[in-house]
Amino acid sequence: MSDLDDLRATTPSAPGAPPLGDLLRASGAQAVPLVRALRDDGLSDPTPCADYDVRSLVNHLFHVVTQFTELARKGQSDFTVTPDYVAQGEDGDGGDDWRERFATAVDTLVDAWSAPGAEEGTTGAMDMPARTVGCMVLLDLTVHVWDLARATGTEYRPDPQDTGVVDTLTGAVAGLAPTARAMGMFADPVPVAADASAFDLLLGTTGRDPHWQRP
Repeated sequence: MSDLDDLRATTPSAPGAPPLGDLLRASGAQAVPLVRALRDDGLSDPTPCADYDVRSLVNHLFHVVTQFTELARKGQSDFTVTPDYVAQGEDGDGGDDWRERFATAVDTLVDAWSAPGAEEGTTGAMDMPARTVGCMVLLDLTVHVWDLARATGTEYRPDPQDTGVVDTLTGAVAGLAPTARAMGMFADPVPVAADASAFDLLLGTTGRDPHWQRP
């Protein structure tokens, strides 16, 4: 079986699993205030993702939120080019502030994955189970927001209302990680203490050092 076949076959849902719309709403509630608080003079700061500074990580996350909204609707997505969403909302071009446009995009994402049938069937160019695809955007909306929090020295709690975000992602990543790592989507795992929190273990599995600090 190919790597793509492995991903297509991954279905992290289970009877009684929390609805993706609820999980995305919980992660979005953490993401939006953090993005709103980002300072213009900190956009070039490094993040735990070596390939991204704060600005490029915001653009990546914004693009993921936008494209996965289309996937929830069983539409087409395009990840070939990441627009500069920050530039589109900077002063002088007449556009809305990018922070507020991100908040609106997250609300739209939540609505799309809360719609009847969003988690059913398959979606995306790789014809993957919709629940798997939804867990992918949930992962980005959780761990990339942690990346931004670390980059800005902000406290981040992944799921203060205990809606099941971390448990859901732990199960999803257990199935996705080997193939995602082989495809270059995840870095090599970072060793984490066995008694670490479930979220720190999740970060380590995705190739992040839970103790990363700004240089």
